[in-house]
Order: sequence, then C-alpha cells, then structure tokens
Amino acid sequence: MALKAGIIGAGGISRCHLHGYRELGDRVEVVSCCDIEPGKAQRYAEEYGLKSYYDNCYDMLKNEDLDLVSVTTWNSAHAECAIAALNAGCHVICEKPMAMNAKEAQAMADAAEKNGRLLMIGFVRRHGNDAYLAKELVDNGDLGEVYFAKASYLRRAGFPGGWFGDKSRSGGGPLIDLGVHVIDLVKYVIGNPKPVSVYGATFDKIGARDHIRHGGWVSESAVEKPIFTVEDLAVAMIRFDTGAVLQVETSFNLNTKSGSGDIEIFGNKAGLTFSPFELHTEKGDRLADITLAGDNGFDFSRDFDREIKNFVDAVEGKAACIAPAADGVALMKILDAIYESARIGKSVDIVW
Repeated sequence: MALKAGIIGAGGISRCHLHGYRELGDRVEVVSCCDIEPGKAQRYAEEYGLKSYYDNCYDMLKNEDLDLVSVTTWNSAHAECAIAALNAGCHVICEKPMAMNAKEAQAMADAAEKNGRLLMIGFVRRHGNDAYLAKELVDNGDLGEVYFAKASYLRRAGFPGGWFGDKSRSGGGPLIDLGVHVIDLVKYVIGNPKPVSVYGATFDKIGARDHIRHGGWVSESAVEKPIFTVEDLAVAMIRFDTGAVLQVETSFNLNTKSGSGDIEIFGNKAGLTFSPFELHTEKGDRLADITLAGDNGFDFSRDFDREIKNFVDAVEGKAACIAPAADGVALMKILDAIYESARIGKSVDIVW
C-alpha cells in the first residue's frame, strides 16, 4: 500500500518535493496540500490532481490519514508546522533552514523523538555527486588531516524578493538562505565535527537592489517594493572541536564582478575544490592538479529526487537518513552564533 503524503506550503520549492514523490511511482501518493494564502492550495491541488486542499495544516492533519509530510513554508512556520505533523504521527521532511533558531530546532527534534517519527532536514546539497565523492575522499584519507576549508555563495544582484527579505519570516538574509547550504555541505563532508566557536560579521550596505533587472531567480512572492530588513552580506570563521576552521562568505548583493560559489577543503596531503572538482596535491617533486573522471557535480533536479527518495527509504527502513534532525540543530547553533557575534562584535562560543 502506498504511503500517503501531504504538503504544507504550496510555494515553488514544494514542487520539487512533489516531483520527488511522484518519481517513486506507486510507493507514495501525494493526496493533499495546504497553504495560508487564500486560493493558493486550491489552485495547487487542481494543477497537480490532489484529492484535497486546506488553508491550514491543522485541518489537513486532522482530516487526512497521512504518513509523510513535507514542510515547505517560509522559515518562521517550519517549527510550528513540523511539530504539528510529528504530533499527528507523520514522518516529516522540513526544508532548510530547519527553523528560525536553535531553540525552535531542538523543539522539533524533541517532538520527533517523543513521537517516534523521522524528522529529516532538506540539506539537498548532501545528495549531489560532488558530496558523495568528496566525503569518500576525506573518509579514505586522500586529503590527510583536514584543517581548513572555504565556502562561498556570493550573488552580485541576487535578492529573490518576497518574504526572503522580511526578517520576521525568513530569520535573516543570505546567511540563513544560502550560507546554510555551503556550511552544512562542508561540515558533512569533513565528518560532522562539532562547532565550538564563531566570529561573524553582517552588513546591509546595498539593500534589496530590486531595481536591477538581472534575470536571476525571483521568488513567486516577489512584490514591486519589497521589505528588506536582513543583511545583504555575511562573513564568518567557524572553529570545530577537531581544530579545523571554516571560512564562509555569502551575499544577496555585493559589488563583485560576478556571482560565484565554491567549496575548497584543505588537508596536509591534498586540497579539494568543487568548481571544478579537482584534487590539488604533489607527485614526486612536482605540484599536481588532478581532475577525476565522471559526473562529479550537483544537479538540482536529480538531487532533489534523491533527497526525497532517501527520506522515503529511511521511513521504510531501507536506508539511513542522510540529513537527520540532530545535524539541523547543530547548523542552527552555528547560524545563531554568527548572528550573535555580528551583533556584539566579538567571537561567540557555542554551548552544547
């Protein structure tokens, strides 16, 4: 019998979840959706042939016999909706960032444990070929001792508009929206070390830059005069209990030549870059840059399908969950500490 799934939040990213479920054929049936925007859930249900729709998650959870729930709302609703679904006996996959802060994230993890249900976090970058291979290289010792990494996700004019600029709904700007991807990816690849301290700085020097017609991705909730109460640039140094340090930089808007993003991981035997995917080492008395054959990149559509498959496989006991709730809590502790460090102008220790 197919698992029955519901979707909370009928925005753009929910379509990636829906597609992933449907790629699993008769293993999963997406039966219902909900959204607080009037008419949105109905339009979504009619477009995708769902059996029912609601204007709030509580009615959906009460009236539908669901096994699985995707939480794809704006960030401020993640905790409330995920906890409601877990309390209703559903397994939950929640989009990143896990919550607005570590306190909310821990409450979500506690609800999953109390109800004996899986809570998976939508760290889609963990499911890419680049993540698989990089983790294999690190685990096999090809890089040696990893002691430094750099992660960047910079946009020159890339504020998506809509709720992403409203701190009351997003929790922050590029750090919590974009930085969460690359911070988690590095942390995952190098073995999930425990973060112990951070130094961070945030800036709002350019603002929304919404007058620029850059042709990039724009939120479906974008408006002509958006709210912008978040940072446009965030930078940080994160220290882990292994002694390794991660340098992060991420922006919505920055006066750089072009947007860019890369991961660099440095060990005492070799270094690794993701774009392009190469090992940097030495052979004999020569420096060597090694390109590994095959598809070693990240593919958004393919890897979203992989993420949903891992969620369903884990629910059915066929695989381990690649992105468990505990990792989401750890990531939120990092983000909380960066924002606090930026606020007080000093480094912040992370309490466990």
